[in-house]
Amino acid sequence: QVHLVESGGGLVQAGDSLNLSCAVSGRTGRYYSMGWFRQRPGHERERVVSISWSGAPTYHEDSVKGRFTISRDNAKSTMSLQMNDLRPEDTAVYYCAADPRNLVMVPETPDYWGQGTHVTVSS
Repeated sequence: QVHLVESGGGLVQAGDSLNLSCAVSGRTGRYYSMGWFRQRPGHERERVVSISWSGAPTYHEDSVKGRFTISRDNAKSTMSLQMNDLRPEDTAVYYCAADPRNLVMVPETPDYWGQGTHVTVSS
């Protein structure tokens, strides 16, 4: 069982930066992919970024390329999402996810989810 807890959401203005963190507990080792998903108002939940067990980014949704950076620290059992140049359309609930079945890219239906953290970007 994996327990994921996000933090770092909030209200920012367009062009600002924000860093989200995800703390992992309940599972030892590092052999699972991780990622961030988001659900924007009126939209389905979507995968935003993914990272392999070894720390290599493996997926970026087109709209966040060049703006969002995913990283993980296996020694500290944490994952982060650095979001730069935020836009109003980035407003969403952001979810941390992990999947031990896939070591490279977190699938669209991962095994484990966090509870979500709200990010609101005002124009």
